[in-house]
This record gives sequence, C-alpha cells and structure tokens, in this order.
Amino acid sequence: MSCNGCRVLRKRCSERCSLRSSLQWIHSPQAQAHATLFLAKFFGRTDLMFFISSVPQQNRPALFQSLLFEACGRIINPVNGAVGLLCTGNWHMCQAAVDTVLAGGLLRPLPEVAPPAFDESSDAMFSQFQAVASDSFKRTSTADTSLVSEESQMANYNHKKLLNLFV
Repeated sequence: MSCNGCRVLRKRCSERCSLRSSLQWIHSPQAQAHATLFLAKFFGRTDLMFFISSVPQQNRPALFQSLLFEACGRIINPVNGAVGLLCTGNWHMCQAAVDTVLAGGLLRPLPEVAPPAFDESSDAMFSQFQAVASDSFKRTSTADTSLVSEESQMANYNHKKLLNLFV
C-alpha cells in the first residue's frame, strides 16, 4: 500500500519509502497529501525527493517540516521568507500559512510585512557593535596607513554622505 505522499506524486512506494517517514508528524491523510503536493510544486518533485533522501531517516520529519515552513514563508514574504517573518515578530503569519496549506488552501504574498521595530536598547547595541568592529579594524590595519588616513579624512565630514558604488 502506498503512502499519501507517493499517492499524490503518483510514484511507486516501497517498504523503505523516504516520504512515509517524513509525513509521520502530520496526522490527517488529506493534510499529508496537501503538504506533499505543495512542496513538490514549490521545490520540484525531483529536488524534494533528493532533499529528503539525503538526510538520515530520523531527521526526515524535521526536514520536511522545515521545508514546509520555508516554502510557506517564501510564498507570503518573497524577500525574507520564514526567517524574515520570525525576525519581524510575524511568525504567526507563517504558522497560519502552514495551517492553510495543510487544510488545502491557497497562499498569496502579503502586501507588506512590517519591518522590525528597533528600540533604544537595540540601537545602543548596534552602536556598540560598530565601535567594537571599528576598533578591531583599526588594530588589524595599522600596517596599512592609507586606510587610517582615509578614515580620519572621512571623520572630518560633518554630514552623512552616501557612498555610490555603482559609479
């Protein structure tokens, strides 16, 4: 008897089926079929099977779940994907997208996902990071005096100037 993933992909299923172990975390047979079909459309059937077969059997359910979250994240947030949704505090949107796929629904890109909110502590942490990075750069480039002199010339400017790298 073939598993739900193989049945949807119309491929032969064997006793050592790589999809069967990947789908064990999804309880409903219909949800297994929807998730497999969604990932096969997103990554391609061959690539999906290659991804799954290239990891040890005990890690296949985690890989399948990770691929599902990343694909859903890329559909609703094409630029940053699931990691962008996590960083902006919008993980609930990715979870809702996965639930929609498991239910057989369609996903659409969101019009715009809010950028991360920076507060005073994150701003202070960023400026502290810049200071540490600049100090380590100065220490590593003491042999190159041209870099230090360029830095001191740039520090003389009172206003911020954009660097155009495409000219």
